[in-house]
Amino acid sequence: MGSKIKVVLTQNVANLGAAGEVREVSGGYGRNYLIPRGLAVLATRGQIKQAEERLAAQRRREEAARRDAQAIAARLHGQTLRFTARVGELDRLYGSITSSDIAEKIGALLGEEFDRRKVQLEEPIKRIGIYPVTIRLMAGVEPVINVVVEGEEGAIQLPPDPETA
Repeated sequence: MGSKIKVVLTQNVANLGAAGEVREVSGGYGRNYLIPRGLAVLATRGQIKQAEERLAAQRRREEAARRDAQAIAARLHGQTLRFTARVGELDRLYGSITSSDIAEKIGALLGEEFDRRKVQLEEPIKRIGIYPVTIRLMAGVEPVINVVVEGEEGAIQLPPDPETA
């Protein structure tokens, strides 16, 4: 039947693989489509070795990022952020507490800039109360913090923490 060739992908190719992976494809697909479009190169020993080194370096970067995210998660998990706002009728806020506000407080807590897109807030908080908010640092690393919104006149009493009681 058709001959097969090995190629190293230089870019992500749908239904085939990610950049840096070595794949065996039909000769025509490799020679007539992948290689002319710059999506792959012929898999020589040198190319395969380079691809393996790139993948190893990528794994090391991802592992370092995961360790950093877990360290931040350990610092954030269970933290309570307090916001004081002007309150109108029925405990409604004048304005709201947004993911940007929460990210700003987290950034002050960590001592570095914090991306508001990591704060998983369905919609802005518009009432006083206590809200659990998930912070998505990366896949599988999602600490939960408590956001306490109180009126300018008085503080909300937190229920006792079951872990410390």
